[in-house]
Amino acid sequence: MRRVVVTGLGTVAATGNCVSESWEAALAGRSGVGRISLFDASDFTVKIAAEVKDFDPSTVMSLKEARQSSRFVQFAAAAAREALDDSGLDVTTGSERYGCAIGVGLGGIGKIEQGAYTCRDKGPTRISPLFLPYVIPNMAAGFVSVALGLRGPNFSTATACASGTHAIGEAFLHVAMGTADAMIAGGTEATISPLCVASFAKMKALSTRNDAPAEASRPFDLDRDGFVMGEGSGLVVIEELEHAKQRGARIYAEVVGYGLSGDAHHITSPTPDGNGAARCMAAALQAGRITPEQLDYINAHGTSTKPNDASESKAIATVLGDHAMQVCISSTKGVTGHCLGAAGGIEATYTVLAIHHSVIPPTANYATPDPDCPLDYTTEGARERSIRYALSNSVGFGGQNACLAFSRLF
Repeated sequence: MRRVVVTGLGTVAATGNCVSESWEAALAGRSGVGRISLFDASDFTVKIAAEVKDFDPSTVMSLKEARQSSRFVQFAAAAAREALDDSGLDVTTGSERYGCAIGVGLGGIGKIEQGAYTCRDKGPTRISPLFLPYVIPNMAAGFVSVALGLRGPNFSTATACASGTHAIGEAFLHVAMGTADAMIAGGTEATISPLCVASFAKMKALSTRNDAPAEASRPFDLDRDGFVMGEGSGLVVIEELEHAKQRGARIYAEVVGYGLSGDAHHITSPTPDGNGAARCMAAALQAGRITPEQLDYINAHGTSTKPNDASESKAIATVLGDHAMQVCISSTKGVTGHCLGAAGGIEATYTVLAIHHSVIPPTANYATPDPDCPLDYTTEGARERSIRYALSNSVGFGGQNACLAFSRLF
């Protein structure tokens, strides 16, 4: 297996439309959650979300391409361009060895809603000929591949909230096994639509803290009442170590392990004892030859829901044993909201930046300890700490778990 490193980062989030802005907000614990503006939510029980603000797709694509693509594709295009520029990789040479893997949970659900109303109210002949490209999840990876000329492995993962992490993990395997020299990988999502918000609200999964949006996403806090829906994209450029060295690339961190597992328990709820997530983390640690004592940081899935946060805390304690209290844990969903298929990509970029800058972002809005969540959640602001090894966790509906292990370049 070849060694794989991270050389480029790109993000679009409610906290900023580039890496520097969103990372600064993460370190400051500054929330991007506010009142929903993308549609009229006055009759909804949930009126808040973490919307991307002031986003102009024409900065990364033509106006024609913007009209012909959905919001989730546009986010991916912006994050991919930033990540590629950051990496300095020249994709015009060796393009058949460069690929793209972008995870998406729901794809163009907003366009599906609009298309259904058009078909019902105006008839089938009024459906846009671009309807299918608008809605199918693989269009993010497809568009990025076309736009950048990436002719290597190209695919999309769809494992709900674990989609972005699975995409990076699978891309890592392609580079490690030699079927690609570099991959752009991560996740993208844009699901703040009436149908999607109403559906999650009906499940009682969303916070109803409408009067205090910035405080609504509060992972691991006793008074958490659900997650806040977010949107955006997080993509990384990963490449084979010697390939990166030969071109003098800046290396943020090394990808050293990837774990995945299935709960085989419930279609939406994690196992109460965290067994599935524990096996997933253990697999990532084993793949990276990492002992519990070597682990310094975990970017947790930490959704701000009662079941997830308690289950994940149990999983961490199970895997790390006595060392669990020595590890810094944080959930950056306190500021970005839960970006579903994009979450793992955004959080992977923050995990890599934590290693690179030796600083751990805090868990925003944590105020009251929960006996079911007894670990160190980095609650007193950003914390300076030299990080040898770190994990980034993701959990998806259907009990689909994914975990990435990163390290400093030793």
